[in-house]
Amino acid sequence: MAFLLKGAHVVDPQVGLDGFRDVLIDGEKIAAVSEALEAPEGAVVIDAHDKYLVPGLVDMHVHFRDPGFEYKETIETGSAAAVHGGFTDVATMPNTDPVTDTGAEVRYQIERGNAAGLCHVRPIGAMTRGEKGESLAEIGDMVSAGAAAFSDDGHGVQSAGMMRTCMEYIAQFDRVALAHCEIESLSGHGVINEGRASTRLGMFGWPALAEELEIYRDIELVRLTKCPLHICHISTRKGLDLVRAAKADGLPVTCEVTPHHLFLCEDDITDAYDTNLKMNPPLRRADDAAALREGVLDGSVDCIVTDHAPHAQHEKDCEWEISFFGIVGLETSLPLMVQNLVSTGKMSWARLVEVMAVNPRRLLRLDPVSVTEGSVADLTLIDPKASVEITPEYLQSRSKNSAWLGRTLMGVATDVFVAGKRTLADGVVSPQ
Repeated sequence: MAFLLKGAHVVDPQVGLDGFRDVLIDGEKIAAVSEALEAPEGAVVIDAHDKYLVPGLVDMHVHFRDPGFEYKETIETGSAAAVHGGFTDVATMPNTDPVTDTGAEVRYQIERGNAAGLCHVRPIGAMTRGEKGESLAEIGDMVSAGAAAFSDDGHGVQSAGMMRTCMEYIAQFDRVALAHCEIESLSGHGVINEGRASTRLGMFGWPALAEELEIYRDIELVRLTKCPLHICHISTRKGLDLVRAAKADGLPVTCEVTPHHLFLCEDDITDAYDTNLKMNPPLRRADDAAALREGVLDGSVDCIVTDHAPHAQHEKDCEWEISFFGIVGLETSLPLMVQNLVSTGKMSWARLVEVMAVNPRRLLRLDPVSVTEGSVADLTLIDPKASVEITPEYLQSRSKNSAWLGRTLMGVATDVFVAGKRTLADGVVSPQ
């Protein structure tokens, strides 16, 4: 089927494009991009005036819980949430049951994603068997099956020697090692940032050093192994400064940050003990959040990710100490970025495209997508002035554990095209 998007404000820094264009999609590809196009016979015409058209958004850090924990999320429901949030591609973390540590599990996720027909699912394989940090997983087998990167996310690889072995092996396959940086002997039983918040609320603290020390260790391992390293969900000023220093030294080190670490901090946690504010890593100090926002704007932070972490109601609606870490985020990430940074003039649309579309594709070794003739038609159309109230009914995810419930956010995706298929139409998920 052909689609003609009329009068969209196209932003694509890869080709220096920031202006109004008509875009014709025919089959899986973009057939034409011009200031004025006539609709071919039978084409669906979409009025895109007052909207922004960008390369399809990519979230390179999500948890879809499938296989093993389908009561929280499935690949189908996670894909629906992704498309609803404007994403054409998602990279799924391997802490499933069984752990994604062989090619068979990688193929399972790709096939389930294809069957859902909503977005591209890009599995991330485990670095160690069972994510136990003891022996190397089947890296080569998973690369052959289509693994986009490797991580033991959910755990830091505690042994420096094991991490070195993983990185040396991953480097041979032109893939990136994604590091969940946490020294568990320091984080211990921590459930909240160590400092004022843990003291005020009387809970075990999780020190920033537990994250920062492993960031330092893994950067030094990059010097030794030359393996590209990506720091997951960075949460502190000092951690970001370590990444900046590594980049200044010419090391292949990158990092990501979540919207909740940008726009929330430990001060938001009150004696109401809202467990939707319990994160891994925990919400840090207000000055850490400010430093991360500055890092997004100055180019130090490479990607915005959600760390989409669905949990069932009984796993969050309980005492803080025993509730599960994390929140769903796929359907709030874009409006949080638009409302807080783009609409305020702090961030350009081009920079938004870099951190939410261009850089994640590069790090996952995916083919580039651009708004040019001949490119695959993976595209996101955004209405910057549309507002939505975040309610359980609004969320397409099987789980509803969002930190933004009850908030009204502005700037949402209205349409998503995945290989030319319109999987989000006027805000409604539309399986093809």
